Amino acid sequence: MSVMRDLRVLLRFRDFRRLLAIRLLSQGADGIYQVALATYVVFSPEKQTSPVAIASAMAVLLLPYSLVGPFAGVLLDRWRRRQVFLYGNLLRALLACLTAVLMLSRVPDWLFYASALCVTGVNRFVLAGLSAALPRVVDAERLVMANSLSPTAGTLAATAGGGLAFAVRLAASDSDALVVLLAAALYLGSALVSLSLPLEVLGPDPESVPPRLGTALVATARDLVAGLRHLLTPPRREAAWALTAMTAMRFCYGALLVLVLMLCRYALSSDSEHGLALLGLAVGVSGAGFFAAAVVTPWAAGRLGPGRWIVVCAAAAAVLEPALGLPFATVPMLVAAFVLGLVTQGAKISTDTIVQSTVDDGFRGRVFSVYDVLFNVAFVGAAGVSALMLPPDGRSAVLVVTVGVIYAAVAATMSRFERW
Repeated sequence: MSVMRDLRVLLRFRDFRRLLAIRLLSQGADGIYQVALATYVVFSPEKQTSPVAIASAMAVLLLPYSLVGPFAGVLLDRWRRRQVFLYGNLLRALLACLTAVLMLSRVPDWLFYASALCVTGVNRFVLAGLSAALPRVVDAERLVMANSLSPTAGTLAATAGGGLAFAVRLAASDSDALVVLLAAALYLGSALVSLSLPLEVLGPDPESVPPRLGTALVATARDLVAGLRHLLTPPRREAAWALTAMTAMRFCYGALLVLVLMLCRYALSSDSEHGLALLGLAVGVSGAGFFAAAVVTPWAAGRLGPGRWIVVCAAAAAVLEPALGLPFATVPMLVAAFVLGLVTQGAKISTDTIVQSTVDDGFRGRVFSVYDVLFNVAFVGAAGVSALMLPPDGRSAVLVVTVGVIYAAVAATMSRFERW
């Protein structure tokens, strides 16, 4: 396979192998930590889970990406990237150990969330640093290949870490703290691997003098505004509407995720362990939908066009989501998880394609930064809205119907800008 051949070529670069090891250990630990946090909030027997608690956990996991992400590069241009990996992962290992202690102690919830927020906030600097360091460890000819394979490998590592966390949590009852300590061990391993890299090899170059911090922060904010203005000009109208549609669909996915969490915890399970197993199955089925989207979307978008494929995805969700969701039963819920994984990822792939093909190259990075902020804020906002609408057991016909109406509105709006 060409992917394996490309990977073998990249692995000949010693420093790339080490940087990849840092990524795999770090993102594997992220997957473990995030699942541990979610299961502690939702499935701990001693906790009475509420939609508000789930919304708080989702905010802790995602808001750092939205608020810190666009400005992370400003600081990364001032710090040695190897030291970011070393001290960032050491700090996360320490904070993860603190999180484990807090899980075992009777402390206010805000203290637990503060610890988790610090872990996920540092994560944004590490991920941005991994991307910034990549051109320093491969040659220009193979940079595109490395940019494709390295983040994909990290995503697979995070998924594997999440699966391992589910397995440990199911095998050892009430073991959230143990799972978090496993994440801490991987963070520590990532920090130790970073010591195998020479101090200067990952940059930035000592002779490059970054602008003053305040000036750089203001310039970053201006760049984001400029990217938004560029997106709103008439030639980029399709990209603007695609981003709007994807933001709305991300909102729907987030709202339904909270609903599924509550159903698994209370309505569809006899106890927390059974609910956790059911949630793991739902996540796996949704992941299969994401994989199916990666297979189907290139063919479908090639025949219909990416904009029309977004319309089809939204229309399918508008019809199937209420039909499968309103019974509030296990099998229809699992089918809905697959469908929503497929249509959400299919729409995202199409949106990425539209943005890449219609936005000028000089603005593309800034537009994707805006995209990243919208993507995560919509998800967290959905959790907040769900917290206001959902009953304790998660059975809310109003929420299911509302989400179906939003999908229908997305399909109708996008169809206005596409020629059939």
